[in-house]
This record gives sequence, structure tokens and C-alpha cells, in this order.
Amino acid sequence: MRELIDLIKESKYFVAFTGAGISTLSGIKDFRGKNGLYNSKDIDADKIFSLSYFMKDPSYFYTNSKNFIYDIDSKGPNIIHKELARLEKKGILKALITQNIDMLHEKAGSENVIEVHGSASSHKCLSCGKKYGFDEVSVIVNDDKVPRCENCGGIIKPEIIFFEEPLNATSIEMAVHEASRADLMLVLGSSLQVQPAASIPLHTLDNRGKLIIINDMETPLDRYAELKYENLEKCFSGIASAF
Repeated sequence: MRELIDLIKESKYFVAFTGAGISTLSGIKDFRGKNGLYNSKDIDADKIFSLSYFMKDPSYFYTNSKNFIYDIDSKGPNIIHKELARLEKKGILKALITQNIDMLHEKAGSENVIEVHGSASSHKCLSCGKKYGFDEVSVIVNDDKVPRCENCGGIIKPEIIFFEEPLNATSIEMAVHEASRADLMLVLGSSLQVQPAASIPLHTLDNRGKLIIINDMETPLDRYAELKYENLEKCFSGIASAF
């Protein structure tokens, strides 16, 4: 743990990269963990985030994403979200790149957040383009209904990136820029399986920066990491005490 703290203190440009594993402490399932969506017998995770399936049957997404997206008001930021926000306010953390769509970083007070997979904070009608806020849509979803556009009756989709959709070019450019500047990147709760976002930490290595990976599963970049830990909560309790 001492090595982790020392590397953060010595860093000149410290960036964090977060995945769904950091939100399990808030009661939100991750994707590829032992209790994650991909190991659920009741849900086909590939169908939930398939754009083509959503276009055929949007009810599958809205019914099965309710507990980890639209019930988010009952979930709060945990020690990891809070400490990352605090490190940013202290000027220690320069940027936060996240694969998460749960909005908990913003809820914790983080400001420089790059959401490479989009966010459920905004929704859009796929027919006429009318925008809807999270609160408007969540009321409908939590009433077990599929949201439809009040203008044209079209399908409303959250502005998160589904499979078969390209990532937002601006978000990726910003993430690559920050990763390239980093002399230290902390990779938190990500299996680093979903491309192209999972390759973002490589830009830190290309810049001769260091990676610290904290995840309870193996990742493809473990062999390149300066340090590897498994227990997120324990590590962030140590960070909270040191800063």
C-alpha cells in the first residue's frame, strides 16, 4: 500500500480510468464479475445493450436495466467515487476517464469526467431527435412502461453507447489526450475487455507512464502494471488516510 501512495504523491499528472467494478460497493452489478450481468441466468447482457435488439424490442432494455440505471436515485456514491472527487478538488487527480453510465462520479462531485460510453443523464428520440432528461424517463421506466416520444411516438433511447454503435469521437479524443499526458494512471474496477475503450491505458504506457491496476479479476494489462491490487475498498481506505 505504501508503494501505491508514494506513486500518487510523486506523480505530476495523475489520471484515473474507472469501470463498473467500482460501483458494486454502491449496490450496482458490474458486467463480468462473478455476480455480474454476464453471469446472470435471468438476463442476456448482450441483448440488453444490443442496438439492433433495442430497435426490435426496447422493452427488454428498459425492463432489465431498471435496477442498475433507472433506480439510481436509491444508489449513492461510495468511498471510491468520493475519494476520486476529493483528489480532483485537491488538484491531485487531473482527469477521470470512465466506462460507467451510472452518473455516480458526478453525484460524488467530480467535474472533469470523460464518459467514453456515454451517460444515462440524457435521452433522445430516435425518430425526431427530441431530448429528454433522466428524471423524465426514469419516472416512466419505474412505472414499468417503455418511454415514447411525446412529439412523434418514436423510441426514446438513452445516450449511452450500445454494441453496434461507434463511440463518441470527441470523448475518445479527450480520453486519449489525458491518458497520453498521464505519468500515472490508476485503472479501477475494469476488466479491460471492451474495446476500443479498454486500450486507452496503453496511451499512458506509450508515454512511459505507469499503470496501477486495482481489480478483483485478471486484466489483459496486468503484466504491464507497476502494481496490481484486488481490493478496491481497502486501497481507497488507505488513500483516504494518506491525502
